[in-house]
Amino acid sequence: MSPELEENSQGEISVPQLEAGILSDEEGSGSARPLVSVPGVGPGCGDDSGAGPPLTQDGAAVGPGNGSVVVPVVERETWTRQMDFIMSCVGFAVGLGNVWRFPYLCYKNGGGVFLIPYLLIVFIGGIPVFFLEIALGQFMKQGGVSAWNIAPLFKGLGLASMVIVFFCNTYYIMILVWGLYFLFHSFTSPLPWATCGHPWNTPNCTQDFRRACHNRSAVQSALPSSAVTPFNPLSSTSPMNLSSTQLLFNGSCLEAEGLRSPVIEFWERKVLRLSGGLHEPGDISYEMVLCLIATWVIVYFCMWKGVKSTGKVVYFTALFPYLVLVVLLAHGVTLPGALDGIVYYLKPDWSKLGEAQVWIDAGTQIFFSYAIGLGALTALGSYNRFHNNCYQDAFVLALINSGTSFFAGFVVFSVLGFMAAEQGVDISKVAESGPGLAFIAYPKAVTLMPLAPLWAALFFFMLLILGLDSQFVGVEGLITGIMDMLPPKSVLGSLRREVVAAICCIICFLIDMSMVTEGGMYVFQLFDYYSASGITLLWQAFWECVVIAWVYGADRFMDDVARMIGYQPLSYMKWCWSYVTPFVCVGVFLFHVVNYKPLTYNTVYTYPMWGEALGWALALSSMLCIPVTVLYKLLRCKGSLRERWQHLTTPVWGRHHLEYLAPESEAKLLPPAGPKGTLLFESVI
Repeated sequence: MSPELEENSQGEISVPQLEAGILSDEEGSGSARPLVSVPGVGPGCGDDSGAGPPLTQDGAAVGPGNGSVVVPVVERETWTRQMDFIMSCVGFAVGLGNVWRFPYLCYKNGGGVFLIPYLLIVFIGGIPVFFLEIALGQFMKQGGVSAWNIAPLFKGLGLASMVIVFFCNTYYIMILVWGLYFLFHSFTSPLPWATCGHPWNTPNCTQDFRRACHNRSAVQSALPSSAVTPFNPLSSTSPMNLSSTQLLFNGSCLEAEGLRSPVIEFWERKVLRLSGGLHEPGDISYEMVLCLIATWVIVYFCMWKGVKSTGKVVYFTALFPYLVLVVLLAHGVTLPGALDGIVYYLKPDWSKLGEAQVWIDAGTQIFFSYAIGLGALTALGSYNRFHNNCYQDAFVLALINSGTSFFAGFVVFSVLGFMAAEQGVDISKVAESGPGLAFIAYPKAVTLMPLAPLWAALFFFMLLILGLDSQFVGVEGLITGIMDMLPPKSVLGSLRREVVAAICCIICFLIDMSMVTEGGMYVFQLFDYYSASGITLLWQAFWECVVIAWVYGADRFMDDVARMIGYQPLSYMKWCWSYVTPFVCVGVFLFHVVNYKPLTYNTVYTYPMWGEALGWALALSSMLCIPVTVLYKLLRCKGSLRERWQHLTTPVWGRHHLEYLAPESEAKLLPPAGPKGTLLFESVI
């Protein structure tokens, strides 16, 4: 039901009810307060009382109400077609987290057993929070920071999401840089990672593991034991000989650990040029610096022209990766050993369920791939029509997102099965779990196809498409949040958006310079493990649920959703927000603390204590935004603790909410008194 405005002869607007943000009569009339400071405005936190009625941003006076805050704003634009919203969410949320991260975590955690905690947490954590963020944006008609005006005391949630998305933008783009580097090397035949004999290859490089192992084992007895040295993949130099225990196990070639695939050597010795650890940054790769500059230039000019300029190609960027994945799977299942890889993918190792890291990775992968806690879903939802069925959209998008992750796993594991059969080893021995799995398994897959350079170029172009649309939205959200926080009448507030975008991109670029060194992968994994995933997203999701369910009110928010979509969602959502999801987040968080292990890279390198401390500093920089902001606002506000709480938890409404305010909270809208305010509202996409 859509109530209509009723205008009386005195110019007052009486509107039907909206429970959210209403304080009871006995709690005081509470003058409405504007979203930004206006000279002469009535009492508020840290402000002196002033005469006259409070004003909104456009100078309109707002009469005494019931404690809620009314903010007249300009009409917010909406999607041309609702499918634009669906495809934009698919383009943003479905990305490298599905094609790169999910198979990597599944491989790392014992194959199919990872699907059990993953699917469980999808239904009790992923979908409820995913729906909450979209519905919050649609209801408030504001982006990731300003949407928390629904409970201004907890606006630190918006600040925390900005810190997280800043770190995510910083390290996420490195995957695009690696993809661009591979793309540039895809226009040669044969592909540089398909054969040995290049300057970066070692004597242990081989394309045929079975034949190499057989030939070497025949002469192994002729070598003195003193001439045998095991191979160290982190070493810059490689030994000429191999250990007989590595090559021979019961007279067969089951443990060919000393042999190296040209794909792995290209990745570790050409692309990454791995050093001995975080303490050895080494030299900067100028080829990677050029790729980094090119990637940031692409991102900047897409931002400079506006994300809307990409709206016409969003259908291509969202659907093209699926076409490439289908082709790769069709070829992958025809390879020998592919069935074994798929069985390994689906067959669970039940002993893994007792390991904390499996549950940690399952929860964080959902929040990472669903883009929860970054504020971007809220911004996307804010451009929906007010009565759009966001409840249905949330389930459709969740199905697409998780389905893509599951489907990409088949593509990866069919290739891993073939690589294991080729080398004559167990699938778990094929490649170390690590962020580079997509840069090992997928490049190997395209080398087995006819016209390999064409398929390689298509695949890495797909990676760029997957990552760029996600990167665009993340950087846009960061820039818009910064523009919203700049003082309107200050020198900073007068900066053009293009200048702010350039400053943000340059800062991120300078941080990224630490990731194009020989120790860059260790820095990358530090950011990946601590700053923009893991417990930071769990912490963010926990507080989002607590604020909506217990501060604003789960029943009130469910009623607000019902006003938008026309019916009440399943009560399971309310119970998840109130109890289940916060409990899951706290449980996984404590599980991580109790079973905490030092961060390692490929089970070979253990990070030093100072590296761990740096990682926790990255995590706490966003996590502390919430409690610090709450304390700051409470201490700065005047009155008793109860009065401060009531004042700071009073929602700040927009003009579209006037249609739903309670009849007793009539607002008198007077002609604008002077120039309009310069409050900037978020405009992600």
